[in-house]
Amino acid sequence: MPKVRTIYRCTECGTATPKWTGRCSGCGAWNALVEEVDEVRPLAPAALPSSAAPVPITAVGMANAAPRPTGVPELDRVLGGGLVPGSVTLLGGEPGIGKSTLLLHVAAQRAAAGVTALYVTAEESAQQVRGRADRLGSLHDRLYLQVETALPNVLAAIEQLEPDIVVVDSIQTVHDPELGSAPGSVVQVRECAHRLVREAKARGTTVLLVGHVTKDGGLAGPRVLEHVVDTVLEFQGERHHALRLLRATKHRFGPTNELGLFEMVDDGLVAVPDPSQLFLADRSIGIAGSAVAALLEGQRPLLVEVQALVARSPLAVPRRSAQGMDQSRLALLLAVLERRAGLSFSDSDVYVSAVGGVRLVERGTDLAVCLALASARRGEPVPADLVAVGEVGLAGELRQVSQTPRRVAEAARLGFGRILLPASAPTGAPGIRSVRLATLTDALHAVGLGIDAPVRRREVSTPRVALHLAHDDS
Repeated sequence: MPKVRTIYRCTECGTATPKWTGRCSGCGAWNALVEEVDEVRPLAPAALPSSAAPVPITAVGMANAAPRPTGVPELDRVLGGGLVPGSVTLLGGEPGIGKSTLLLHVAAQRAAAGVTALYVTAEESAQQVRGRADRLGSLHDRLYLQVETALPNVLAAIEQLEPDIVVVDSIQTVHDPELGSAPGSVVQVRECAHRLVREAKARGTTVLLVGHVTKDGGLAGPRVLEHVVDTVLEFQGERHHALRLLRATKHRFGPTNELGLFEMVDDGLVAVPDPSQLFLADRSIGIAGSAVAALLEGQRPLLVEVQALVARSPLAVPRRSAQGMDQSRLALLLAVLERRAGLSFSDSDVYVSAVGGVRLVERGTDLAVCLALASARRGEPVPADLVAVGEVGLAGELRQVSQTPRRVAEAARLGFGRILLPASAPTGAPGIRSVRLATLTDALHAVGLGIDAPVRRREVSTPRVALHLAHDDS
């Protein structure tokens, strides 16, 4: 007979303690311990897995390690070519963002390629999934549907069908009746994930799991869930906005810096062939506080509009709001603008936003953010045909960033006429005028946003010379 005991387990890291405490001893999270009933079962000797004999690393075959295309180009871009057989992928996102739609489309594409696909739905009825598949045009005879919440029945279906790909929607609603915990608890999510991972590795089956997210946007369940899977994907976007962004936060088979872009339409998710054109489609010309940045997401150059709003604040401590960029980075750029360029924001609320839901992670967007802030502060618009690329240092200097020629070529392709670059940047592309500058102060004066600040003029290492965007120094 198994022994039953009551324990308290952390929802963040899975650490178990015999009594409740306000703070988890494993990860330090506050109020994260929940009560669970745990059954201690002795492990039979026959249940122990047999150990594999060690082999030379040169004798390990790589034939089954090549990724297989999913039929969804944007997903293949993020995954580095496709799904690897025997891998387990966890897809997380807000409710209604399109997780089930994306994975149903992937399963249907694999079924259309001639392999067997199993879609396990533990949250919706068979009629709901069939209706979605009908709208998506994803009805195939090799795509099997199972409405099930019990893990043993799911494993039995996998053994019977021997599918090439399995989709479980979602891992939080699948449970093992042998465990005493409720569905969705830390024990259930962890053990069910472990069982599916072992099944995938043993059979070479590709498993895709749908994961819920918390109020903070992180994946729900224990952190060990992210550790046992091979790939963690984040599906982001606003429910009432058509644009969807797919990123990999963990990927054992390739890089994690690629970005996939989808648009939600009546027929489901479609790939966005020209994301830069989409990000700039609704851009207003001649409005102060707007600048265009050229950033790099993986190997894909993107042009994104950066908007800033500066308004006089009645508060003793003005607001600083950043959407799409780090709050501390905004504070740093504001300090550089005040100290090196003479623009003060101490009496104003400052709001900065990256249009389209893009995150300004890399430092190559610093110059565009500074131009937008200066434009909003002065009330003068940035030239409409101008793109900015460059990192801003603490001394107010402009530093070059990686893959500058690819950014310049993307700006030239979209018809922009001029681009601001650091003085050390490589040669630009034909069809666009490159203006190389040494400091942030020079860049502001080049676009007509600089001011005279005699107190701070001695701190600028580069003398203020007459700079005009009409000069081509490329």
